[in-house]
Amino acid sequence: MSLAEAFPQITKTREPLAPYTHLRIGGPAEFFVQPRTMDELKGVLRYCTKNSVPLRMLGGGFNLLVRDDPVPGAVMRLGGPAFDWIEASGRTIRAAGGGQLYDLIAHAVKAGLGGLETLVGLRGSVGGSVRCNVGDRSGEIAAAVRRVAVLTDEGTEQIRSRDELNFGDHSSDLDEPVILWVEFELETDAPDAILKRMRRAWVIRKGGEPLSFQSSVRMFRNPSGGSAAALVDRAGLAKTKVGGAEVSDRNGNYAVAHPGTTARDILRLIDLVRTKVKDSTGVSLQQELHVW
Repeated sequence: MSLAEAFPQITKTREPLAPYTHLRIGGPAEFFVQPRTMDELKGVLRYCTKNSVPLRMLGGGFNLLVRDDPVPGAVMRLGGPAFDWIEASGRTIRAAGGGQLYDLIAHAVKAGLGGLETLVGLRGSVGGSVRCNVGDRSGEIAAAVRRVAVLTDEGTEQIRSRDELNFGDHSSDLDEPVILWVEFELETDAPDAILKRMRRAWVIRKGGEPLSFQSSVRMFRNPSGGSAAALVDRAGLAKTKVGGAEVSDRNGNYAVAHPGTTARDILRLIDLVRTKVKDSTGVSLQQELHVW
């Protein structure tokens, strides 16, 4: 029995993934699953584990490039009331992993809780944002994380406290397939003061990114003590094009996908930029963009 036969109401076959990603690029998933309940989620996990079906979790699709070829196995996407709730109590906010980071930030500001507002403008699901430890020099989401509930391959729920977690630059050791919810501990403050900091962070972040109407992704991690964008600019690579993919002239660490761009264009551009930066500066850039 295939996954589609085992879970017919929540599984699609050969579902195009491009509409679910920010770049609007990518081939179809062999199985595309959208559980509606915890029982369905656990059932899919157990099925995939028992039958050796590769499983990938799709969050907001913002830091992701899906290759043009079909994606084998199952791609799971969480959404709906069971997986996108947010609740606040005192200085604590608990948010489901399938919810969006911008909703979490807005909820915290409204509740007079500070600590997440500098992340405004960063895109992704709550679970994906914590797994990748989103942030920059203004702060990282890991600073506010206190507990994380995950599901194992067998569909067993586990809760990991902050001292059991390790976070790095845009990384963590959260390798379980599903992040169910995350608990954040924040600082109380006047909503107007938090909102003012949020607006300032928004202006700064948007001023250093491609234009909002452009589909774009960050290519590389910043090297220790440096800036990937500065290295790309130093190598004279602004507006370099491969097919429909182009290095942004507003931030050299972003690849802009013009209409008709393929995943192969993006990958070739990344390889070209990495090679040219290495030749020009001696620095080996590490790729930040996740590729399926």
